[in-house]
Amino acid sequence: MRQVSAAQLSQWLADPQRSKPLLLDVREPWEFATCRIDGSLSMPMRGIPARHNELNRDAEIVMICHHGARSFQAGMYLEQLGFGSVINLQGGVAAWARDVDPAMPTY
Repeated sequence: MRQVSAAQLSQWLADPQRSKPLLLDVREPWEFATCRIDGSLSMPMRGIPARHNELNRDAEIVMICHHGARSFQAGMYLEQLGFGSVINLQGGVAAWARDVDPAMPTY
């Protein structure tokens, strides 16, 4: 699985020449309510087995969690199901808050 840093993801999202990835946030609802990257889809990790059919297998999907561990595990699961372009956000929303959006609430 590829990895992307918060700074790299920020540049990607700001680039009008690149298609936008699906930002898939696998944290719990209370975490998502606390802070999130704009445009993210909330799909808690425990719900992915039941909801993965809602996702486009051909889309570029950036997996997001708090620090990057849960999103990596969920991304590996999607890859096993045949999703072809799964990317993990290294450091999760904590890295995003630190490196891209210091005004983002943290927990």
